[in-house]
Amino acid sequence: MDREPKRNKANCLEDLRRRILTEALEPGSYLDETEIAEAYGLSRPPIRELLRTLAGEGYVILHENRGAQVAPMTHKTLRNFFIAAPMIYAAVGRLAAQNATAAQIMRLKDTQLLFRAAIREKDTEQRALTNERFHSIMGEMADNEFLMPSLRRLLIDHTRIGMTFYSPRNSDLADQRVAAVEQHDQFIELIEAGDTEGCAELAIAHWELSRAQIESFVTPASVFAPLGRVPDKLA
Repeated sequence: MDREPKRNKANCLEDLRRRILTEALEPGSYLDETEIAEAYGLSRPPIRELLRTLAGEGYVILHENRGAQVAPMTHKTLRNFFIAAPMIYAAVGRLAAQNATAAQIMRLKDTQLLFRAAIREKDTEQRALTNERFHSIMGEMADNEFLMPSLRRLLIDHTRIGMTFYSPRNSDLADQRVAAVEQHDQFIELIEAGDTEGCAELAIAHWELSRAQIESFVTPASVFAPLGRVPDKLA
């Protein structure tokens, strides 16, 4: 008799994550506990528990007397995102090649098949979600309890930025996605080979593939406010 509420609770958590990543729930918006509870057939106490989980993962911010707010994307958070991304991705790549298990590599390959399908079908939402999943699995491979929270938070904004600016009808971005698919294949090969430095270097190249175009999108050409470059020691 307890299975249905637990299933609803798990569905609610996964659905809220998905809706935040795809911007169905907009950055900075506030969540209505009553509406969520009614939608998933749950009472408000388990909803509050789920929101605390989402806050711990970086999806929402909890405000006293105001409830849960979807993590905003301000110029400050975007600038910090651009500064931190290459360092975190490189560290994850290096440790993934060092620590990956055969089961994790198989899951990475399965996710890559889904990513390829999303690119082929020009499905923006699935492209963003499967890309997030691919890099989350690499984070699991890295097996570092200090690094994973930072990667998770990074991927939230990376996915949301991708949902904002990516259009499959833009030929330049379409070419970029083809390159991204190929680099995902290279990640798998390097991880299987245990090539830690090669994987770290590829992580930087993978980041640079999209950095300039994302930066030009979030910062108008008339505004000189660079969001960050790869630190020299990582270049």
